[in-house]
Amino acid sequence: MSGTSADGVDAVLVEITRESDNPAVSLLCFERRPYPPGIRGRILRLPEHPNALREVCHLNVLLGELFAQAALDLLQTTGTSPTEVALIGSHGQTICHLPIPSTEGAFNLRSTLQIGEPCVIAERTGLLTVADFRPRDMAAGGEGAPLTPYPHYLLFRHPERCRVIVNLGGISNLTLLPPDTSVSEIVAFDAGPGNVLIDGVVRHLSGGTLEYDTDGAWAASGNVNQALLKRLLGHPFFRRSPPRSAGQEEFGPRMLEEILVEAEQKGISPADLVATISTLSVEAVVGSLETTIFPRHAVDEILLCGGGARNRWLSSALGTRLAPRPVLTTDDIGFPVGAVEATAFAILAYLTLVGQPGNLVSATGARHAVPLGKIIPGRNFPGLIS
Repeated sequence: MSGTSADGVDAVLVEITRESDNPAVSLLCFERRPYPPGIRGRILRLPEHPNALREVCHLNVLLGELFAQAALDLLQTTGTSPTEVALIGSHGQTICHLPIPSTEGAFNLRSTLQIGEPCVIAERTGLLTVADFRPRDMAAGGEGAPLTPYPHYLLFRHPERCRVIVNLGGISNLTLLPPDTSVSEIVAFDAGPGNVLIDGVVRHLSGGTLEYDTDGAWAASGNVNQALLKRLLGHPFFRRSPPRSAGQEEFGPRMLEEILVEAEQKGISPADLVATISTLSVEAVVGSLETTIFPRHAVDEILLCGGGARNRWLSSALGTRLAPRPVLTTDDIGFPVGAVEATAFAILAYLTLVGQPGNLVSATGARHAVPLGKIIPGRNFPGLIS
């Protein structure tokens, strides 16, 4: 326990036994450990940023409500009773991801933060909820991403074809599935920006009237600015060897602002800018494949999923750059491109509940495989201690 005064950690060892309907508690040992120098001040200074703190706190609960409502609406749409559902898996909304370790005192720290309060989901639905999957992998020395490779293996492995699954989300990631593969042969890592920069540029250029480049129509009308593209491909992330993961910290608001300023200074037209940033997303995938995958594996087909798979320009450009290898979407093999990621976290939640690990150490760099996520009991949780 650490109280509002933030002056240290209280630690107790207690023995709890059941007597009739009430537990009996015996205190065996108590220790008080002050925080290291400077930590208390850093904690107490957090309220100096009240608007940011209040917004994160508020959005955490609001997103929990929205996630819960989405689950309840889905059950109503499908005519499914909540009593038929064993659990909910919720990834949450990542607002900060810092996978590169930083040293503080004796600790080597990696950190991540996802909001979308799972207690709200469990309370509104009455269902056991597993959420917040990344921190456990990071506590085991991993980068907390990508976490979808094992679900990709369960969903898309093929007995004869070597496949690469390319998830074109905000950040794109790759999963190599050799034919008739074992889990130990899977290779997976983040490739770089997927939709995050494209969407940001489009929102800015459209004055907020557009959220994304529909079908890549804007990109298709422009020409690539090679000087800007070359500079962006020089980002240090692309020189990192797997395992590697990325987030808005690398490819987010700061980079977006730099891009927009440079485009204005150099007179790059809106269409040319969207074409250039879209090409960056294509080259992030192609470069990752050419550097890490193709020299070692004869890939039979590439399957696209995620929101970017609906962008016809991105799909076509990847098809051209990766020819003669077929570039398909998971739609083409019967699995909706937009459903892959949510299905992955349903799988990871199930694995946690049955006590199996969900991370692949080859993908995240963790020291060992671990169960992922935090378990929030539902209304009829039977309890784990008799």
